[in-house]
Amino acid sequence: MNTQYKLLNDPFLYLFIFFSIFPFIPILGKHISLGTEVLIWFLYALSFNLLLGYTGLPSFGHGAFYGVGSYVTALIYLRFVGNSRNIFLPLLASILVVGILSYFIGFVIRNKRGIYFALLTVAFSQVLYIIAFKWTEVTGGELGITRLFRGQFLGINLESSIRYYYFVLLIAFLGSIAIRKITLSPFGKVLQSLKQNETRVQYLGYDSAKYCCYVMTISGTFAGLCGGLYCMLYSSVFADNMHWIKSGDVVIATLLGGGMTNFYGPIVGSSIFILAREILSSVWDNWVLLYGFAFVLIILFMPTGLLGIFGKMKEKKHFEQFNNNKNR
Repeated sequence: MNTQYKLLNDPFLYLFIFFSIFPFIPILGKHISLGTEVLIWFLYALSFNLLLGYTGLPSFGHGAFYGVGSYVTALIYLRFVGNSRNIFLPLLASILVVGILSYFIGFVIRNKRGIYFALLTVAFSQVLYIIAFKWTEVTGGELGITRLFRGQFLGINLESSIRYYYFVLLIAFLGSIAIRKITLSPFGKVLQSLKQNETRVQYLGYDSAKYCCYVMTISGTFAGLCGGLYCMLYSSVFADNMHWIKSGDVVIATLLGGGMTNFYGPIVGSSIFILAREILSSVWDNWVLLYGFAFVLIILFMPTGLLGIFGKMKEKKHFEQFNNNKNR
């Protein structure tokens, strides 16, 4: 009975149901590619929040992992897959390559904190961006790589938009559940402790630098997978995805939803970001100005994000109920 109660109160259940029927919802169902991008982005934002929200590490160059994952997927697909068009190997390669890259970067900056950590992530991101932009023979430079097809996965043809949508849906939810398991594990508790007081964690015998390196690796690996999925969604990849400005998008999405205080904040924030981008950009070319203004207002007046506000309202309600029961 207790297990059934927990399942019915699990937000993931309702998220899964909503996205499962998304293609059949009137009006919304016409935008399958948009729904697929939302799924990719909420997994991307959840993985990023392992660094920012749980460990307190401000990475402003996370787009590098996302972009490298896209390029690895595209290059492996074009050069090794051939006529089979099986995207299993390209996606696996993106996970492995970005995992190694994120471990290397995490190892180099594992002892840095605050603004120094943030600036180093930006520096690595810009180095990789310049390489991708200038190495025309491999990456296509400014023109990027566009000769791609979604192909098939384990015999299932993914050229159909709705089939690819459900493929991404499965990966997004399995990845999200894995990330939640990580946050609830002893490893995740150490990460949260590092955010609160790193010195005390070190006194307890934990190697904080090692944990920072590990969480960077996990977060970067998921970001690389998301980059690979995004690459196959639009059958193209460009260096712009690796620029530090693009890295700021996932930071904004995470803070907007309340990722610093709530696990589901990045899902809400990334969904709002993608929808706002599509709707506002169709009305006004300078839509980023409005979005940026809204973000400033949220940071000034709602620093805990949208879900943080609901959390405070819930806490206030419980506190009032406690006082009422106490006075009886």
